[in-house]
Amino acid sequence: MQVLLILNDPPYGSERCYNGLRLALALAKADPAIAVTVFLMADAVTCAKSGQKTPDGYYNVERMLKGVLAGKGQVLLCGTCMDARGLADAEMLSGVRRSTMAELATITVSAEKVLVF
Repeated sequence: MQVLLILNDPPYGSERCYNGLRLALALAKADPAIAVTVFLMADAVTCAKSGQKTPDGYYNVERMLKGVLAGKGQVLLCGTCMDARGLADAEMLSGVRRSTMAELATITVSAEKVLVF
């Protein structure tokens, strides 16, 4: 099964990305046949910035994205959203990839479930 999660909010300040990533991790763990794709757009592209430092005991979305990647999921970033925020590919977490709206459209059509946070 193909599951697409589209995240829009910034990584901290709201818990929408946190909860979307919790679900992505739970789906990947529940059934290895589930292919999880996380598409980060708008302020959510900052979730994939490497080198995040959070206080002890606080969630860290960088670590959560690493978990998605380790579970054979893919993490895609809206290139236009990255550019609008001045984010370069070199600043991003290893394993994530710049993408486009055209690719998001293709993935959306092929996904069996699309969830938006």
